[in-house]
Amino acid sequence: MRRLIAVTLTGMAAGPLAGQAVAAELTVNIDIPRLDVAEYHRPYLSMWVERADQTPVTTLAVWYDQNKKNGEGTKWLKDMRQWWRKAGRDMQFPADGVSGATRAPGEQVVTFTEGKAPLGKLPAGEYQLVVEAAREVGGRELVRVPFVWPPAGAKSAQAKGEHELGTVTVSVKP
Repeated sequence: MRRLIAVTLTGMAAGPLAGQAVAAELTVNIDIPRLDVAEYHRPYLSMWVERADQTPVTTLAVWYDQNKKNGEGTKWLKDMRQWWRKAGRDMQFPADGVSGATRAPGEQVVTFTEGKAPLGKLPAGEYQLVVEAAREVGGRELVRVPFVWPPAGAKSAQAKGEHELGTVTVSVKP
């Protein structure tokens, strides 16, 4: 005859887990507009964090055509000129945790967590999230959204592009 014993964990076993802090998050909503043009191509897009003086801190995402033969999609990355000059030309592609495929028109949402790549341990300070988009047979556009890290409370800010980018919203929460 087998006996089943139920054990309830209390005290020390549950205590350390209950007191752990949740890591801060940075969420970015990007509206990629569907342009009414004869030849539409999804935009290449780079997203990075820079200090108030515009020095780059970290690249968060690079969306490009990874399926082109012989890595030919990377040759168009330099069309995102600001990002390329500040950080892109020193990177190896595909970059683990950063590279991704181009995205369709519409709202795109990505979340980055404190302590995890590519955001990592961002020192306290005033920053800007920068989003740059470039499109084949199209234009190029850059949007900057300021934020403070680490966040004392939930906050959001936004900026709006004119052609290649719609509204870019940055939300931070502790």
